[in-house]
Amino acid sequence: MSSHDEHSRRRFLVATALAAAGASFADLAAAQELAPTPECKDADEPTRAQTEGPFYKARSPERADLREPGLGGRTVELSGFVLTRACKPVARALVDLWHADDKGDYDNRGNRGRGHVLTDAQGRYRFRTIEPALYPGRTRHYHIKVVQGGRALLTTQLYFPADEAANKRDFLYRPELLMKVAQADSNALGARFDFVLDMR
Repeated sequence: MSSHDEHSRRRFLVATALAAAGASFADLAAAQELAPTPECKDADEPTRAQTEGPFYKARSPERADLREPGLGGRTVELSGFVLTRACKPVARALVDLWHADDKGDYDNRGNRGRGHVLTDAQGRYRFRTIEPALYPGRTRHYHIKVVQGGRALLTTQLYFPADEAANKRDFLYRPELLMKVAQADSNALGARFDFVLDMR
């Protein structure tokens, strides 16, 4: 299969998965424009692990939309796939997301900026949340934990594009954990990251 055919097939699969999930045409267009990160071939290296940091809380609520009244910040729709090193989808993996709010604070008493979803049969996950604010010492980032069968298979962090000035000053930042980000409208971003777990 040529690289063009593979690219077209991948775009069709993403569009089909989004349509099955009831996504809008804007979602379809944004996802088709965002390249996979990383592009899974075969026997890929697993996604780089990073510290969960001091603000992780177990038992986050199951919800795809983390936006709440009074929570500012630009909307971000983060989606992608959870895959094995052989590029097979991982169904019903729990993807846990937590991040700072629009003021750079973590909610350690409640669940603002916290939630989890289960991947579908194609290994796809999707969140709608906000772009977190900066806070001292850190660039803009999301925390992610992927769990299956009660076992944490990956804990990592995701970063905004390389033109984010604070990336250079953050000692935890790693370019291989950059999300692909595209402007959806004047106050919304589409973001994509595909996780590769250390399993066949």
